Amino acid sequence: MTITYGPDRPCPVEEVPQWDIETDVAVVGFGAAGSCAAIEARSSGAKVDIFELSSAAGGSAALSGGEVYVGGQGGTDVQRSNGFKDETEDFHTYLLMCGGPIADAERVRIYAERGVEHFDWLRDQGVPFKGSYLPGKLIEPTTDDTLVWSGNEQAWPFVEKAKPAPRGHTVQFVGWGGGQELMSKLSERALSMGARAHFDCRAVALITERKGQVAGVVVKMGGKQAFVRARGGVVLCAGGFIGNADMVNEFVPEAGRCDHQVTGGNDNGSGIRMGISVGAATLNMQEFFATIPFYPPESLVKGIFVNNRGQRFINEDVYHGRVAHYVLRQPDRQAWLLVDNKAFARPMLQQDVTIAAIGESWEEVARELGLPVGALEHTVERYNQQAEAGEDPDFHKGPSWLYPLVEPPFAAISYCPADIQTHAFTLGGLSTRPSGEVLDADEKPTPGLYAAGRTACGLPRWGEGYSSGLSLGDSTFFGRQAGKSAAVRRSVVGAGER
Repeated sequence: MTITYGPDRPCPVEEVPQWDIETDVAVVGFGAAGSCAAIEARSSGAKVDIFELSSAAGGSAALSGGEVYVGGQGGTDVQRSNGFKDETEDFHTYLLMCGGPIADAERVRIYAERGVEHFDWLRDQGVPFKGSYLPGKLIEPTTDDTLVWSGNEQAWPFVEKAKPAPRGHTVQFVGWGGGQELMSKLSERALSMGARAHFDCRAVALITERKGQVAGVVVKMGGKQAFVRARGGVVLCAGGFIGNADMVNEFVPEAGRCDHQVTGGNDNGSGIRMGISVGAATLNMQEFFATIPFYPPESLVKGIFVNNRGQRFINEDVYHGRVAHYVLRQPDRQAWLLVDNKAFARPMLQQDVTIAAIGESWEEVARELGLPVGALEHTVERYNQQAEAGEDPDFHKGPSWLYPLVEPPFAAISYCPADIQTHAFTLGGLSTRPSGEVLDADEKPTPGLYAAGRTACGLPRWGEGYSSGLSLGDSTFFGRQAGKSAAVRRSVVGAGER
């Protein structure tokens, strides 16, 4: 038989020679979304098989800091015990702002109203949270503390619309990369509940019936093709597409200019392509997350960013990912952080950062950078006057970060992408309902097909509004919903067959 199917063309059920595996719910990908989909499907009594390309569970989530972004309902018990009250409307408003122009109001409302319940659910699965609060401005805690400020909550324009609260809830883990502990617990939970995992297994194509519904998936494992029947449906949790150069060049070429892909290695777009092959619509394929981690230490936040015209362009107290997007848009992709002797430090994550200029005066710094005569000096003079007065009417930097740059020597730290590491991952994916059903261009569901995590277009939709923990919150919560939906459909389809 000539094989004519693949990620871009489904396999008609008539071409299936036999069902090698029969299950209720087939989950493609064993990361955060896939684990939680499997747990909820098993909780509903469904038989679950998970197909994972790697040799172990984890995905990109295992490489993360292990932060889950949750709040609302007065706050999680961790927020409340540390003195923070977090009303649902503040959480909801903040999430809408994070989503930017294409925020999904229905999805945001559901998540805002159920964030506390979801946090409690994660603990019930064995995910450990110490419960302590770690103040300060950081990328992720290297201690085993839980609660951190992980986004733009305290920065303009977000702080004007929503009362701020720390919402990054980090798994108990010492060092970088708490996501590995999170994934260890979630994957162990899925397997202990009876989900069956198939590793080193590549999903090849969806299997469709005549009425357009998805009947299963073709996989390749052990060097052979296997045909999987999924009575309830297939849940695509196969990651985004930052690792697919062709898709990046087509949809979001700016992300391709960042030199580090944030991926577990399998974000090749195959899940999205398989969805498209059966008529699924995509959303937000042009959006991506980027970061140039310029802090910690937080003393650097007291500096000011300028471009090659000597002009400021952002309030420096925002989340590092928001800064990155503004830097990438500057003329000739050039930007420097100006600091004086008191504020100077080397960023923790890149100690070998380029110091582009040093001088006893700002005029010397400007001359060494080759900036227009007088422009940098005017910018610094204006900023210093405003900082002395405790206000920043130009960019609304928070008063606690305003600090006149007056103590020589002065320095310009290069945040030009050519001189410092930049990181990116994609935010676009399949169009889905909050319950996980994959939608076509007319917003009609494709029977038997579900998606979650970065394969779907979820809560994180705007790089400029991203907060650490949004992806893990989105993947785990909406992975749960997709698993439930597929399990329910299995019961309905089974009743019809009987």
